[in-house]
Amino acid sequence: MTLHKILKYLALVIGVIGLILWGRVLMAGDEAIESSASVQASVVTPFLYVAYFIFALIVLLVAVYVIKGLFAGDIKKTLLSVGVFILIVVVAYLVSGGTEMTMTDGEVISANTVHWVGAGLITFYILAITAILLMVISGVKKLIK
Repeated sequence: MTLHKILKYLALVIGVIGLILWGRVLMAGDEAIESSASVQASVVTPFLYVAYFIFALIVLLVAVYVIKGLFAGDIKKTLLSVGVFILIVVVAYLVSGGTEMTMTDGEVISANTVHWVGAGLITFYILAITAILLMVISGVKKLIK
């Protein structure tokens, strides 16, 4: 049996389990779930375990195929790409600033956490702008040809 068929059947089984658990959540109702910890544990917790399982499976498959691709492809290009990404994160971290913040509920967020959140946002903006520019450049090149 090929990997595609195995994954297709596994996705079908997980989908059916998720559908059944989702139906249990809908039948319990919002008020019952919010008011009772026992209902929450018996209805919501299995749904979360399915989500955790799917997440772990996806992370495992991505890791396997990334490692497989590293050894099959050009490792120099891969290391260069990872290096450029790390450089972007370092630049974003150096550009961002952070001061301690107090939330409306009184919770205090450390300056380091604020600094890393800012760095993450700046990294996202840099990567998004780069992707948009590359798509525009690619489209212009296709129009010229």
